[in-house]
Amino acid sequence: MKMNVNNVYKAIVGTNSWGSKTYGKVLRGSSVSKETLRQTVEEAMSRGLVIFYTAQDYGLGEGQRLIGELCPKDAMISSKYTPGTKYTAGQVRRSFEKDLKDFGRDYVDIYWFHLPNCIEQNLAEMTALYKEGKVRNIGISNFTLEECKRAKALLDKAGVPLFGVQNHYSIIAREWEQNGLVDWCKANSVQFWAWAVLEEGLLVPPKKGGKMSAMKLFCLRRQSKLLLLYKKMYIIGRRHNITPAQVAMAFCTSKGIVPICG
Repeated sequence: MKMNVNNVYKAIVGTNSWGSKTYGKVLRGSSVSKETLRQTVEEAMSRGLVIFYTAQDYGLGEGQRLIGELCPKDAMISSKYTPGTKYTAGQVRRSFEKDLKDFGRDYVDIYWFHLPNCIEQNLAEMTALYKEGKVRNIGISNFTLEECKRAKALLDKAGVPLFGVQNHYSIIAREWEQNGLVDWCKANSVQFWAWAVLEEGLLVPPKKGGKMSAMKLFCLRRQSKLLLLYKKMYIIGRRHNITPAQVAMAFCTSKGIVPICG
């Protein structure tokens, strides 16, 4: 469906850890069973979280196939195309056709242009897919404000709306708010989606014990600098009967930003 940018999406279900057991254990310390993921999908859908965000490299290639297997037809799929530094004609379509095969569908609800490489050529291919009805909405990711303006101008010329911008944003990473991109999105009825809203676990206050992982090692080096923030998140969480992680997500929604939550 063509999604209304004025709709209020509570959050997006991120699936970066879905798939390969090895990937999950090395990166995050544990893997998730298919049955748990099935229950996750059912729980998310029952609570109005109907958009699932994925990509070809998630779970070492298994993530997208799991989305196709586990998500019901009324779930919305958000996927992305990651370009190389050089452009070859037809590259977007070839990648997209693989996505459709993985999903077992004939369209994708939102298709993101993941990096600002060869903007005009890649957007032209995405525009063609949009006009064929295979892509219902087009977004851009990891673009600067000036690159967003350029992309929107190209889409406007083609008569295609820009659905959203997806960039890194969290309580401790607010450059896009400070440099005007968030306000630009609001002024142009473009959604702003935030990835890494929990900073890969850094904004989940530390617990003792548990298995070591690449992400845990990353977080341990920085946690001591955030003790005052953790304390404040606990205080706010107790006041509203929510967890510190939910405080971090709610911070985004309070700014009109849609968090992608793993």
